[in-house]
Amino acid sequence: MLINYRVIYIRHLIWLRLKMVVDKNSPPEFHRSFYGPRYWFTWLGLGFFYVLGRLPMSASLLFGQMLGDLFFYVARSRRRICEINIALCFPHLSAAEQRALVHNIMRSTGKSIVESAVALWGPDSQFKQRYTITGLEHIEAAQAQGQGVLLVGCHFTTLDAAARILAFHVKYDLLYRKDVNPLLAYKLTTAREKFIGNAIVRKDTRQLIKNLRKGNVVWYAPDQDYGVKHGVFAPFFGVQAATVVATARIVQMSKAAVIPFAHYRDEHNRYHLVLQPALQDYPSGDDVADATRINHIIEAAITKQPDQYLWVHRRFKTRPMGEASVYPKKQRR
Repeated sequence: MLINYRVIYIRHLIWLRLKMVVDKNSPPEFHRSFYGPRYWFTWLGLGFFYVLGRLPMSASLLFGQMLGDLFFYVARSRRRICEINIALCFPHLSAAEQRALVHNIMRSTGKSIVESAVALWGPDSQFKQRYTITGLEHIEAAQAQGQGVLLVGCHFTTLDAAARILAFHVKYDLLYRKDVNPLLAYKLTTAREKFIGNAIVRKDTRQLIKNLRKGNVVWYAPDQDYGVKHGVFAPFFGVQAATVVATARIVQMSKAAVIPFAHYRDEHNRYHLVLQPALQDYPSGDDVADATRINHIIEAAITKQPDQYLWVHRRFKTRPMGEASVYPKKQRR
């Protein structure tokens, strides 16, 4: 009996390809290798954040602010990205005002690390009596009509805190990107799934559409630069930015209501969650117009509290043909 090694090889390649797709879209799982030396520092870090999440909120946020002050001086590459973004988006501010804003952004970023620890591993009491929420009736109205709800937000530094608070009132699904560290990916996902509905891998569009068609609420943030392979250039604070068209596609396929969602931290470290009425006449069928509309909604939310947006990411990484990168070459990845 002759063995056709070519067929076996092809079948093996197909199996590996299918396994990669499944692994990419499936939630992370625990593996006994996580107990090995490779992950000891990850366990140590997780233990630190678990303890941090159990400290009184006032003490934790003070530590976070000090951490942000340290970032301002030590994390120079991220600070430089932030400075460039602020100069592009807020050219009307003086150099001193821009520097002060950047410093506050780094402080807010430091606080967000602490808030994430509290949100993921702290008790409900850390957030109870510390927030307001408005606009829940917009979700209720959409669901009463049998629609799913796409909560369109952005990457504010208060994201994890708002996620924990929103879960007090609404069962919702959350899109996330798998961390490259499999142990960290597993622990983050299992922590979030204790208070949300489903954690959906960002690239698993099929599951996202399925959940929305069932009438679920899904939190979605389309404000980062993923290139223009599946996007268009649209203005963001007056600067052409690569913007995903997936928002409109998701709504077209799911018939979900689109509800803008923003969340802020005030000077007393209280949180304010704001849900706006569902968008009308969206999508329009014009990719650039639809992307511009979403960007304007995000701009309006950021303008209310610009120091709490995640300006340390390269929002303008992709440039129109012929335009040079706005970031130093060593910042590009």
